[in-house]
Amino acid sequence: MPRGQTETVRFLPAGDTALVVEFGSGIDRALNERVIALAALVDEVGLPGVVEAVPTFRSLFVHYDPLVTDGARLSAALSDLLLQSRAATRPGRLFRLPACYALEYAPDLDYVARRTELTTDEVVRLHSDTKYQVYMIGFLLGYAYMGDLPAALDLPRRDNPRVRVPAGSVAVAQRMTGIYPTASPGGWHLIGMSPVRLFDLAMPTPSLLAPGDAVRFEPVTAGEFGRLKALPPIERFVLEDDAA
Repeated sequence: MPRGQTETVRFLPAGDTALVVEFGSGIDRALNERVIALAALVDEVGLPGVVEAVPTFRSLFVHYDPLVTDGARLSAALSDLLLQSRAATRPGRLFRLPACYALEYAPDLDYVARRTELTTDEVVRLHSDTKYQVYMIGFLLGYAYMGDLPAALDLPRRDNPRVRVPAGSVAVAQRMTGIYPTASPGGWHLIGMSPVRLFDLAMPTPSLLAPGDAVRFEPVTAGEFGRLKALPPIERFVLEDDAA
């Protein structure tokens, strides 16, 4: 066992150019915060040979240059960082993202309401009253997996995924919510639409959201949605400094 490793953390090789630091076996906010804290510390310290550190729900994928380091040396270095990462904090960012829940933008809202035995207004209230944590970015460039959806809205994915989900669609499945950054196939339930671009190569950081960010959805009317779509992308949302 690498020095400093706790009993819940495992170091797993992923070929000869990557290492997985696994913190647990489930989706848990506290566990995910440990992943994000270690990722931030790896970026800050600049370990020799590390190419990229990618946070997931419950593990950190560390890609390295095998000409500079190897799995054993990297495991030892990461094990030392684990003790520091417990005290590390990432500056919080809270995004307020507009979302239109009008039925023309929410093809599954009625279905979600029926399945959960709620009214559509109650579904919208529950969804928009929750502050979500960005657990990870994946599936599509800029796609943020956000939790935790209220238990009352917990539904499995659609039995028949759509071939094409429009960009900007606000979706829910199980205990997660997200916004499709580009048009793509998808199996989540569509309950709204956001004018915010989550991925834009013209931005200094192409992915708007990052693991550890917090998000609140602000309901807007169909008219307001159209007005926001006409604004420059940077003016379509509100960013607050502190996600606490």
